This record gives sequence, C-alpha cells and structure tokens, in this order.
Amino acid sequence: MADAFQLSHQYSRDFRKFWIGQTISTLGSSCTGFALPLLIFQLTRSPLNLALTVVMSAMPYLLFGLLLGAWADRVKRKYAMIAIDIMRALLVAAIPLLFMLGLLSVGWIYAVAFLCSTLSIGFDAANFAAVPSLVKREDLVIANGRLQASYSAAGIAGPLLAGLLLAVMPLSMILLIDAASFLISAASLAWIGKSFNPETKGEKVSTRIHNEVFEGLNYILKQPILRWILLLLLFINFIVPTPLAQIVLFAKQWLAASDSQIGLLLAAGGLGTVIFSLAAEQLRKLLPFAVVTLGSIMLEGLMLAGMALTHQYWIAVLLWAMSRGSSVLFNVSTYSLTQTIVANALLGRVISFIRVLTWSTASLGALLGGLIIEYTNVALIYAVIGLLTFFIALVFFLTPLGHTEHFLPVEQLMTGGAQEENV
Repeated sequence: MADAFQLSHQYSRDFRKFWIGQTISTLGSSCTGFALPLLIFQLTRSPLNLALTVVMSAMPYLLFGLLLGAWADRVKRKYAMIAIDIMRALLVAAIPLLFMLGLLSVGWIYAVAFLCSTLSIGFDAANFAAVPSLVKREDLVIANGRLQASYSAAGIAGPLLAGLLLAVMPLSMILLIDAASFLISAASLAWIGKSFNPETKGEKVSTRIHNEVFEGLNYILKQPILRWILLLLLFINFIVPTPLAQIVLFAKQWLAASDSQIGLLLAAGGLGTVIFSLAAEQLRKLLPFAVVTLGSIMLEGLMLAGMALTHQYWIAVLLWAMSRGSSVLFNVSTYSLTQTIVANALLGRVISFIRVLTWSTASLGALLGGLIIEYTNVALIYAVIGLLTFFIALVFFLTPLGHTEHFLPVEQLMTGGAQEENV
C-alpha cells in the first residue's frame, strides 16, 4: 500500500484509515449476510420469510432514499457516519441479545433489517461523497479500485469465517462480529483528521430539504453524462440481477455441480472482482472512460452468454469469475466518473438518487427473470440476458457515454473534475 498513491502524507494516511475501517466493516457485514438467512430459515423454515427479509431491506430506498441523500449533503458527513455506525452496532447486537433472552422472533429480524437498511442509505451516501475529500481527483480510479478489491476480498472471507465460527458458537452470536466491526469503523472515522465536506466560502444559505432534493434531481437530469448513466443503469439493473440470483440453480441444473463446487464457483466470482478492481487503475491509464465503462458491460454479457454454451464446470468457473470482475470494473469506472464530474456538495444526493431510481428495477427484473425460468430453461435465459447486455452497451457507444471526452475536457477528467460549489 505504500506506493498506491502519490499523495501528501496526510491525505495518504487518512485514506488508509478510511480504507481499513470500511474493509473491516464489510467483513463484519458479510458475516451477517451469511448468518442472517440461515437464522431466519431456522426460525421459520419458510422461503417466503427469506424473501420478505430482502423486501424489508430494499423498502427504505424507495421510502427514504431521496431524503437521506439530501440529508447526507447537509450534515457534517464524518460525524454522521460515526453516529450511524454506533446505531447500527446496537441494532445488530440486539438480535443475539434477544436470542439469549429467548425473545427472538422473525418480526424482530425484520425490524432490525429495515432500520439498518435505512441507516445504511445515509451512511453510503456520505461514504461515497467522502472519497473525493480523501484523495486527489486524479487518484479516484485508484482509490475506488482499491476499495472495491478489499470489499470483495472481505466478502469472500466473511462467510468462510462465519462458517468456521459455527463450530464454536450459536448462529445468532456471529452477528456480534458485525456489531464489533461497526464500532471499529466508527473509531477509524473518528481517527481521521480531515473533513468529509467541501470547504465553503462565506456563509451557507439555509434551504429546505425538499428544495435540495429537487436541486440534486435537477442536476442529474441536466448533466448529459449523468443522465445517460442513469438510463444505462435502468436497463442493465433490470436484466443483470437474474443471473446473479439464479447462479445456484444454474450450477445445479446446467453444470450438475455439487454443493462444494457451488461454493468454489461463488468464491471464483469474488476472486474475479478482486482482480478486476486492482486492474482498474492500469486499464484507465490505457483506455478512455467510455471503453472501460461500456466495454466492461459488453464483456460481462459475453461471459454470461458463454456460460450457457458449456456444461464444463471449470470453463463456467472461469467465465463466471470474468463476468463478476467485469461487473465491478463497471462500478469502479462509473463511481470514479461520477465523483469526478459532480461537485462534492452534491455527491450524497446524486448517488442516492441514481440508486433509488435504478435499484428499484433490479428486484422487478429478478422476479420476472425467475418466473420466466420456471417456464423455460435457465441456460437459455443466461444466453438471452448475456446477449441483451452486450448489445445494450454497444448501442450506448452512440450516446454521450461513448464520447465522454467530447463533453468534458481531458484535463478535467484526469485532474480536476467539477469545481466545488456553494449549495
């Protein structure tokens, strides 16, 4: 890590604190992601209850996403993130406490999932906006690549750690790892000396939060690059979640994979995200944003279609790893582009609005994809989705996304981005 950035000592040190704290938090959350579905299944033995947990986690985005995005731009982001981490630690720790008291029910789990998801919206918006305050604009691709790589590695390690701990502790106690990781995240944020908010000249004019909501939405709709990113995500998020949701079914029916082979397949996907995240910096130096962004989607589509053409397990493992890696490369590229062109004071709103407007299509697409698979063939759907993904990205080369450098000066993309504004 010592040569990852050519930054001042203070910037480099603060980013490392942020990086380590958020990676540990991701590790804890991945433990919960492994343990919570198993706990719900132990309590209910109901697939419907598992689905309802996903619904309770997604609902806050539709109810509060726009407001919380604007809120993240109004407050002192660092202190808000610390407070949210502490509250999430207490909420997650409530589940093992209720279990020990013999009071745990699925209703309590729904409540915790809903509240934690609500808090996470504000945290994630502030988190996204914090990165440009910790690194120089020209280092955003490097920073986001390192973050995504470490998050992916933590996502692989978390379930493995949780599985090992099941041998020595009850399932509900594993959630204490997540609670502790939130406290570590809070401590790492408190240790950072730099502010996560842009410096403003003069007094900030107080406005109503709904005015700031409309200001952020209007900014997205008027900025051509953001507008086309939003449209692209509406298409991609509608079709791509189905292969991810149905990978176990695909492995069982099409590859005749065992349970252990499925675990290896999923781990290969995680490894692919790590490798592609770390490669983002070099790819960005060699290729324009448009080629990296849209090319990564095209590659993902080809890999998905290729999986439908083989029954060979090891070939499918390689294709899945490349598919998941190209997906995270797209995320790194679009995150960095957004952080480059959007004024820091608007970042919380912009990322929250994009997620609210596009993630809503993901659950609908996954549900529709599952219903179609019931009446067709899982491999056929992988092939269709892969080809659709490829051609959608190909068409978007004809939009401003395919000519990013025509809309933003090269020096702005590489070194400056949007100027800070008083809002």
